[in-house]
Amino acid sequence: MSDQQPTMIDLFSGAGGMTLGFTRAGFRSIAAVEHIEAFAATYAANFGAHVLATPIEEAVARLKGVKADVVVGGPPCQGFSNLTGNRADDFRRALWRYYMDVVESSECSLFVMENVPNLLKSPEGEEVIKTARDLGFWVDAKVLTASKFGVPQNRKRTFIVGSKLGMIDLPEGNGRKTTVRQAFDGIPLAPTVREFRPTDSPTTTSNLHIGRNPTATSLARYALIPPGGNRFDLQRLAPELTPGCWIRKTSGGTDLFGRLEWDEPARCTIRTEFYKPEKGRYLHPSENRPITHWEAARLQSFPDDFLWCGTKIQIAIQIGNAVPPKLAEAVARGVAEHLGTRAAVSAANSRASRNLNAQRTFGRP
Repeated sequence: MSDQQPTMIDLFSGAGGMTLGFTRAGFRSIAAVEHIEAFAATYAANFGAHVLATPIEEAVARLKGVKADVVVGGPPCQGFSNLTGNRADDFRRALWRYYMDVVESSECSLFVMENVPNLLKSPEGEEVIKTARDLGFWVDAKVLTASKFGVPQNRKRTFIVGSKLGMIDLPEGNGRKTTVRQAFDGIPLAPTVREFRPTDSPTTTSNLHIGRNPTATSLARYALIPPGGNRFDLQRLAPELTPGCWIRKTSGGTDLFGRLEWDEPARCTIRTEFYKPEKGRYLHPSENRPITHWEAARLQSFPDDFLWCGTKIQIAIQIGNAVPPKLAEAVARGVAEHLGTRAAVSAANSRASRNLNAQRTFGRP
């Protein structure tokens, strides 16, 4: 492994947040699968045309014979997410099996799977680990917090990593936090794009400072939320402006209509509808508006020159669903070190064994 660039396959790749982190750590993507065409187009614009825009069920057969050092990816999280009911009968909960089929057929030395925290305590999570062990992998699994790895967001995600080369541990993070202020550095306070129309050419992250047109009532609500505040502040200060369903809901949903704080990482998870304040803590720290696509991408740690394809809603989904590249990179660097170290040890052991056999053959002590 120390003599050549390790290869990877990215399944359920989305825009390619995982691939971006792994390529920064020295890996080379040779295949990817993303069934939504606009998302696959984003991946291709950034990493090359080796992405299959097809359902995973079909892609497994097409990937037979494709060998790689590492398989990465995050099977759809919606079947495990509390936001969608964490339903046991959701068909997406079983898509991990196709992921493990590729792990087996690729003859990879190592795999990395990412998902929401609920996966780790689900029957499917237990099955993933059991299947991996049956295939000969040592496994580590834990929930990682993105802000511990320089991502300006307290996003929590399960990672399951398996290695055929020996025991492996996921990183703990360095604890150095990036704030919202640092993440938004250089972004104008006022949105610069009012009408976003998709074109045949991909657009960069920095061209996605997309504003909305809120009603007068929405603007009045925004203005009442203090830094770090949320819907309960609105109810306290202006019950007449508070939706009745929020007044009746006295617990839960504390991040709804929340405002970010400048000097902390985002306390929320950036989800696919970050442009709607009623969906989470998505109000700008000082401006009376929701965050823009550019700002959300920064909170996910995407670079400004990353290319995006699709409508503004499709791009928002890609941003919200992505593995933060900085988090992926931290995991990838541990994987690269493990691969290199283990390969070096294996090569040294092999050389020692050959030398010992040669000594025996020629009668040397």
